[in-house]
Amino acid sequence: MTATVTPPAERLSRSGRSGAGDAWRVIVLNDNHNTFEGVAFALAQTIPGVDYAKGMALANEIHNKGQAIVWSGHRELAELYHAQLEGYGLTMAPLER
Repeated sequence: MTATVTPPAERLSRSGRSGAGDAWRVIVLNDNHNTFEGVAFALAQTIPGVDYAKGMALANEIHNKGQAIVWSGHRELAELYHAQLEGYGLTMAPLER
């Protein structure tokens, strides 16, 4: 006789929502007026853990794919980083979950 294995139940947060998909995404879009260097600089100055080299890699992804998620996390920080990147003149997608 074989035992039936039941998958684990999804753990809910205290708010009643699952932990998956709750992060807010900051997305930079490709445009024709920002340079790779300008995008890399803005990202390095704004996003924690992104240095100029990582900013250049993200700029390349933005250029080749049309967009890149440059940060995801809590809404308040996402709003802050989104506004700061917009202030550098980057073309931003609306914040999304």
